[in-house]
Amino acid sequence: MGAILESFRWTDLLDMVLVALLIHRASSLLRNALALRLLLALNALLLLAVISRLFGLATLQWLLNSLLGSAVVIVVVIFHTDIRRAILTFGRVLSSTPQQSSDVAEVIDAIGAAAASLAARNIGSLIVLERQMGLGPFIEVGTEIDAKVTSELLTSIFLPYSPIHDGAVIIKRGKLTLAGCFLPLTRNPGISKNLGTRHRAAIGLTELVDAVVVVVSEETGAISVVTGGRITRDIDLAELRKFLGRSLEPSPERAGHA
Repeated sequence: MGAILESFRWTDLLDMVLVALLIHRASSLLRNALALRLLLALNALLLLAVISRLFGLATLQWLLNSLLGSAVVIVVVIFHTDIRRAILTFGRVLSSTPQQSSDVAEVIDAIGAAAASLAARNIGSLIVLERQMGLGPFIEVGTEIDAKVTSELLTSIFLPYSPIHDGAVIIKRGKLTLAGCFLPLTRNPGISKNLGTRHRAAIGLTELVDAVVVVVSEETGAISVVTGGRITRDIDLAELRKFLGRSLEPSPERAGHA
């Protein structure tokens, strides 16, 4: 025991503490209950590894070392979505060109006018605005449009007699590029059961990418905005414009890198 304590350096303890802190910090970012339990289990294994080394429990130490040797693979599996988001974000930041403020303002005005018109008639809609991360890997089906974003076009797409009114429209770099798209539904068990398919699709997509999604409820006509897997419900037109302005206006830092 004494020999082990003498060989145990303070840097070893620091190393273990830092690993534990990283795992703990990562766990706080997760919403998935199973993933959180797995990370807590890794923390427990790490603590046992420290104890087994301090008390010279050779067999337990060997077993724990074998398990922790696979920790990298386990973490990759747990954080595969977050890792994919980081890679996609990095690639988009390197290659993207920021939109002009005037273009963003026109898009915001068009979305606001369309959302208000649709909400007044209780017509459901799902409007997705791409930001830094590409949506391609997460979008199913879709009809190519490639048109200027106008309130009239958005409204006509979501009218009940439109053949593509059930899906989402995609706005990319100031252009309406796709319509009638199916989005991935959230698997978060904590989401309110009162939310319908449109809202769950908006949450599901924004859990994977940094898009902003505007939702109009068919049942209530309420306007909601979703980003980062979080929904802000029942907002008025002024709040919608302000939210979109904060989310879509190019920052001075990004504009400076153009």
